[in-house]
Amino acid sequence: MNSDELVALLERMGDEPSDEEQGLSALDHGLQCAWELSRTHPDDIGLALAGLVHDVGHAFGPDEEHDRLGAAFVRAALGDRAAWLVGAHVVAKRYLVATDPTYEAQLSATSIRTLALQGGALDGPDVERFAHHPRVADALALRRADEAAKIPGRAVPPLERWVPDLRALSSPVD
Repeated sequence: MNSDELVALLERMGDEPSDEEQGLSALDHGLQCAWELSRTHPDDIGLALAGLVHDVGHAFGPDEEHDRLGAAFVRAALGDRAAWLVGAHVVAKRYLVATDPTYEAQLSATSIRTLALQGGALDGPDVERFAHHPRVADALALRRADEAAKIPGRAVPPLERWVPDLRALSSPVD
C-alpha cells in the first residue's frame, strides 16, 4: 500500500457516514482529528497524520477489529509509529475509562456503545502495560482528539492540505 492508495481510501471515506455521529462523514471525522492534533502538537505531523487515518480500518471490518485492521493497512505507507498509534486508539479509550473517572462522561453515545464491543475498561496488568509504553502520551493525545473530532459542519482544512505530508511521510528516506 502506498500513499496514493491511502489518499484514495480517504476520499472514499468522504462518502461514508461516520460510525461516530450523525451528519459527519468518516473523512470529516479524520480531518477534524488531524486538525485537533496539529493544533495541540504543531511540531508532530506524524501524530496528526495518524489522527487523519485512525479509523480507516472501518473500511475492512467490524468496529471491534478496526484498530488492528487499520494499523495493518497504514503500516506500509506511514510506518510503524503511525500504525501503532492507529492500533492503539481503542486501547487508549479503554485505558482512559479505567484510569480517569471523568473520561467516560465525555464520550459520545457511539463511543460508549462501542466501548462494550471493544472489551470495556482495561484492567490490572493491561493498564500497567499500556501506561508504560513509550508512545502512551501520543496514543492518549490521539484518543482525546478522536473524541473532540465529532462536530458536524466544523470547518477544518480539506484532505488536500494533508496529501503532501502523507506523501512525504511515505517516501523512502535516502
